[in-house]
Amino acid sequence: MENNKSLLWPQGILIALLALGATLSVGVMMLIKPNTSEAQSSQIINDNSHLVAKVGTQKRIESLKAAMLTSWQQEAQAKGLGYALAARFQGATIKEAKLSPAQKVIALTFDDGPWPQSTTQVLDILKQNNIKATFFVVGNNVKNYPDLLKRVNIEGHAIGNHTWHHWYHFMNQQAAAYEIDHTTDLIYKTTGVKTNLFRPPGGIMHNGVAAYARNRKYAVVMWSSDSVDYSQPVVPKLVDNVFRLAKPGGIVLMHDGGGNRSRTVQALPEIVARFRKQGYRFVTIPELLEMQDKEQSLIAHKK
Repeated sequence: MENNKSLLWPQGILIALLALGATLSVGVMMLIKPNTSEAQSSQIINDNSHLVAKVGTQKRIESLKAAMLTSWQQEAQAKGLGYALAARFQGATIKEAKLSPAQKVIALTFDDGPWPQSTTQVLDILKQNNIKATFFVVGNNVKNYPDLLKRVNIEGHAIGNHTWHHWYHFMNQQAAAYEIDHTTDLIYKTTGVKTNLFRPPGGIMHNGVAAYARNRKYAVVMWSSDSVDYSQPVVPKLVDNVFRLAKPGGIVLMHDGGGNRSRTVQALPEIVARFRKQGYRFVTIPELLEMQDKEQSLIAHKK
């Protein structure tokens, strides 16, 4: 055993020396002639660095844009502008959106709520059909039924101001200010929305309230299709009233409050089904105005 061990020692030393010599040779060759793959690797690393830098810059730009948009929205809300309306609509009177016939959209609007039972029924139908509408609310009703307005907001509908008392008579500036400002303040306290949409009761434009709203940069939203549901026509007549003047970009007037609205509730599913059969989709007033703004801006750019 001792003899075998003594023979193995010289062999091991020889193998170790050969391995060391091979390693040194490879090292010298690498110093004299750099490997081509290393140069390629360096190029790839440089290219990747430029790519990463470019992507990082783009992300920073997008983050800055997002921050600016958020800041603008917060500033707008602080000033009482709950919806991002283009300047052309602030203080303007709008009966419909000017859209190409290919833009088959319609805006359903409901006035005089929130109202016990009928507002809930309207909201249920809209939710079942995945439709967003616009509700022009009366301040005094918001005070009495705040939870109904909270539901309107939570379910994604737009909210507009329809004065505090729904009066028709002439009002001086102080009375008009109370009717509009008091209602907007309560809408904000109830939902967190500071609306800049206004609809005058009865569509009356010359009793002081519409003028005050325009001066305060509200979009004064009228309508192009009147259901005349306030006169409680039979359901088929109510439906026909809606479709008589309906067209792309139109605004439909209905009521969820202010009286017995059972026929409006009965007619609503048929109204929805017929619009969809004709290829329409439903939008809120802010969405409708945004579509018009984009289309008109595109036309102006082309010119």
